[in-house]
Amino acid sequence: MMDDFLAQLLPGFVDESAEIVERLTQHLIELEKAHDKTRFDDLARGLHTLKGSSATLGLEELSDLAHKMEDVVLPLRGKDIALPGAVADAVLATLDVWLANLRATNNKTELPALAPSVQLLESLRALVGAPPPKKNGSHVGAAQTPAQAAPAPAPAAHPAAKEAPPPPVAATPAAPAPEAEEAEPAQAEEAGSWRVRTRDVVALLHEVERLREVRLRVDERRRELDRTLAALTRLGMLAQTAEVRGQLAGVQRALASDGEEAADIVASMEEGLKAITTLPMRTILEPLRRTVRDVCKTTGKLARLSVVGGEVSLDRRILESLRGPLVHLVRNAVDHGIESPEVREGRGKHREGALVIRVEQQGNMLFIEVSDDGGGLDNARIKQVAIERNIVPTAEAEAMLPAQLHQLIFRNGFSTRGTVTEVSGRGVGMDVVRNEVQALQGHVEVQSTPGQGSRFLLSLPADLGSSPVLVVRCGEHQLGLPMSAIETSLLARFDEVKTSRERIQLVHREELLPLADLGALVGLRQAEQPQEGQPLLVLQSQGKRVALAVDEVIGDLELAIRPLPPEVRELPAYQGAATLARGELLLIVRPDWIAGLERKASAIASSRRALVVDDSLTARALHRTALEAGGYVVHTASNGRQALEQLRHASYDVLVVDIGMEEMDGFELTRAIRKKPEIAQVPVVLVSAHDSAADRQRGSEAGADAFLSKKECVSGRLVAEVSAVVARKQGAA
Repeated sequence: MMDDFLAQLLPGFVDESAEIVERLTQHLIELEKAHDKTRFDDLARGLHTLKGSSATLGLEELSDLAHKMEDVVLPLRGKDIALPGAVADAVLATLDVWLANLRATNNKTELPALAPSVQLLESLRALVGAPPPKKNGSHVGAAQTPAQAAPAPAPAAHPAAKEAPPPPVAATPAAPAPEAEEAEPAQAEEAGSWRVRTRDVVALLHEVERLREVRLRVDERRRELDRTLAALTRLGMLAQTAEVRGQLAGVQRALASDGEEAADIVASMEEGLKAITTLPMRTILEPLRRTVRDVCKTTGKLARLSVVGGEVSLDRRILESLRGPLVHLVRNAVDHGIESPEVREGRGKHREGALVIRVEQQGNMLFIEVSDDGGGLDNARIKQVAIERNIVPTAEAEAMLPAQLHQLIFRNGFSTRGTVTEVSGRGVGMDVVRNEVQALQGHVEVQSTPGQGSRFLLSLPADLGSSPVLVVRCGEHQLGLPMSAIETSLLARFDEVKTSRERIQLVHREELLPLADLGALVGLRQAEQPQEGQPLLVLQSQGKRVALAVDEVIGDLELAIRPLPPEVRELPAYQGAATLARGELLLIVRPDWIAGLERKASAIASSRRALVVDDSLTARALHRTALEAGGYVVHTASNGRQALEQLRHASYDVLVVDIGMEEMDGFELTRAIRKKPEIAQVPVVLVSAHDSAADRQRGSEAGADAFLSKKECVSGRLVAEVSAVVARKQGAA
């Protein structure tokens, strides 16, 4: 019975110990740099917890090993000195072995030997001034109290402690610790937990997405009912409609209540599933501090790792796939990027290099940035190695720009190291990073400035659950922006918009921000000057801020964002797409693409520009496709009002206008254009579903330059007729 009870407790102790060991590792790394009483006290408590808990579970050898770690650490408690490197090395290596042995005990696999770790710790007693070990067996019994278990106060440390040679730590390699998520036998499963297959969880996620879409449709039905009630109300208080209106009002309230409840259920299910299927990024980032320390020990360098955004949670499967690439990037940054302390001092830098990992999630996109302040990529050396190893032809290498040279480091077999070391030189690593990130449907970008450092940016979809999206309108098109990237929204004011020959800027909180037209950025129209009262969004991404002008802010929605199909996945402007309540596809714009955009959002100057005005989405798509095939840059508008608005801020070589639109038909739009001197000369081609003499006559009287039936457009005459009209106008001018 006792063995069964311990078997139930052991998995929980493994998880608890892994967390303690991770915390102790961080303390040891920091204490090696400088003494900190709070950290030292927590280090001592953590070792004591490992000792006492393992003794309680009957793991005497592990308890004794934890006690020996205490023996080499506690004598240094009262001394205001950094932890000797030899002590930190030994305790870190022993913690690895200790945890590996505990996991092997739980998994009932072969146990790593503890004797080398015991010998390593014993060799440090003289260095720290600890008393010799007792001769009467084990230090720790299961029934010992903390006071009994603690070692006697140590005498003063040897004055020659600093001069003592470090023990041969490298002779005792630490056994690799299995991953925390490693599968365990069913009989050792934690009490009260279930084992669930991955495909079952994924299937449940898909059902939650279906439920979310149903909830969106319920909201749409409620809005339709609101419009119906408003229409009935406009008819007046007729007796025959009173009963119907009362019933509809009751249904409206019920739908609103059901929609809110459905939203709560969806949110609760998503949070539960995320708790089951995700882990915070820090679970793989924090252990990298140990990696940095070990590589620094090997290379003789100094570097400190900082982590920003480690609380972001990610699918466990993706998290595990990222572990290897991040280890490669961190090791590469220390070995190749960070200079030696002497070189850094000569360049006016701090002796200790800075290595930063920054994690940011925007919608369903995850961005991981690994940057350092080292020497940057050596373009000349990269080019030389690429030529010597026949990775690219000499002529091609000589013609490469710096950004193209940087991509060569991801080639298989590429390494600028002349000799193979423990850390690098084999030509593997960076190609593994690229391949593993691409396997996750992501990509890697690299930026480097000689003498200042390098920056690697990993971006990949993290498609789990829904994300808040702000839906905006640009012309007739709706676009989505991740809410996490939106800092604020405001209305344009003339005194806050600064216009120069080269750029437009917004004065926002005593700062000048670049101001761009979102519709122009994604190629939907020419850039337009913001109007008084026009909605503006302040977007922040990758440390940059930019203001965006949109035509309308529709609202925010919780949407499931999915990656684009493989055929268009490489489009840089979009991170994915979502489905709205009525089945419409909403493209989600990448905030980092907007923030990093350096080009102007304008059409090619030599291209002819056409504006297609039609209230039929199909007709607009057909005309646009035909004209683009003919070499035109095409923008669209869904009604006459939008067309006039676009004509206020953009110039076009020709307009293709449908005559059968509501509110303002093609004839009215043409007459309105001819009345405005600034746009009166723009050619107009009218298009009609019916080829009648009367319509042709009305079009001519309104001032149209040509008239086509939609049948003629389909037959291929549109481009020829538009080009002829443009040529005639230009010839007349």
